[in-house]
Amino acid sequence: MTERVARILDEVRKYHQDTQAARGGFVPGVTEIWPSGAVLDEDDRVALVEAALQMRIAAGRSSREFERTFARTLGRRKAHLTNSGSSANLLAVSALTSHLLGDQRLTPGDEVITVAAGFPTTVNPILQNGLTPVFVDVDLRTYNTTPERVAAAIGPRTRAIIMAHTLGNPFQVAEIAQLAEEHGLLLIEDNCDAVGSTYDGRLTGTFGDLTTVSFYPAHHLTMGEGGCVLTSNLVLARIVESMRDWGRDCWCEPGENDTCRKRFGYQMGTLPAGYDHKYIFSHVGYNLKGTDLQAALGLSQLAKLDEFCAARRRNWRRLREGLDGLPGLILPEPTPRSDPSWFGFAITVDPDGPYSRVELMDFLEARKIGTRRLFAGNLTRHPAYLDRPHRVAGSLTNSDIIAGQTFWIGVYPGLTDEMIDYVVATVTEFAGAHR
Repeated sequence: MTERVARILDEVRKYHQDTQAARGGFVPGVTEIWPSGAVLDEDDRVALVEAALQMRIAAGRSSREFERTFARTLGRRKAHLTNSGSSANLLAVSALTSHLLGDQRLTPGDEVITVAAGFPTTVNPILQNGLTPVFVDVDLRTYNTTPERVAAAIGPRTRAIIMAHTLGNPFQVAEIAQLAEEHGLLLIEDNCDAVGSTYDGRLTGTFGDLTTVSFYPAHHLTMGEGGCVLTSNLVLARIVESMRDWGRDCWCEPGENDTCRKRFGYQMGTLPAGYDHKYIFSHVGYNLKGTDLQAALGLSQLAKLDEFCAARRRNWRRLREGLDGLPGLILPEPTPRSDPSWFGFAITVDPDGPYSRVELMDFLEARKIGTRRLFAGNLTRHPAYLDRPHRVAGSLTNSDIIAGQTFWIGVYPGLTDEMIDYVVATVTEFAGAHR
């Protein structure tokens, strides 16, 4: 059987090589230049097929191996694989409402500070847990908020902070973590766009009480779908695991029994003494687990993380240098003391400039250069949030500018120098015609 599997996997490699060879080269104005996408090689294809041949269709060996390896990669004690980055955010915020946190537990009506110029799934779990989001503005160029804005937003019911490192550019996370500690607030880092980024020489995702990551195809690593919650707080890790796994109290791995050596020795709640621990539930939870098929792909991808991050940095620098000085554009800047592993390249069209954002985006799209808006622009202006409880701290002037004037283009590792140079030449041509 082993020889047969080896022959199958060898054919999978040949199949991958043949499909890649048939794709052809880049043709300017014809070949799509996507803003994001997965970069998948023959090892990735083999990893998926091998897991499928073994019928590892639920969470198991590969899932546990990925969790251990990814936790070490990010310098956290525990990692819990989920079925998406959105689920990771839901679990992270929900964990802060657990009775196991005692007086630190968040309760309905408590406030959580976040940014208006973000992605909905960073904010939705706040509302889904009956908490109140407090929206703050961001800076143009870094597209992140500042410690001063966060400090000004803290009120008597503020209990936590959750925000993302926008497009891979770290917010001032050391200062905001210090602010959280001084005020007794819990901090969640949404690191979905920023795996491999550093601030003060330290990886993002290592400052918060909890960290979330996404493995959607657009992100630094992909499992197709998938996400992860990481922490070095063992109480929070236990809560996340329970809530992810239906809310059960038992921590046995799939296929295991009696890890604690007292499976029938518990008395919890008002259940009869000796009730099977595998079916005792201590949280109102979900089923948000990943699968071994996802994890097998994730392990293959993880081996290429450094290579992917280097390509993202290289592509971002090539765009930044090529577009520097063009009229009508406000170009992005890394946060001081950071080294971003960029997710995308943000461009804000000057509201007082000689052309509009719509004109520039239309010009790019017509030449097969994909563009995306900077997520929600200003979440408070979307229909989903108009009648939801929230508070705005200060003005949202820059978030409104972003909603009207900002978009981003790709830097992901699937883009070649030739593609990046074509993007630069296209924007230069457009800007030169509108002086």
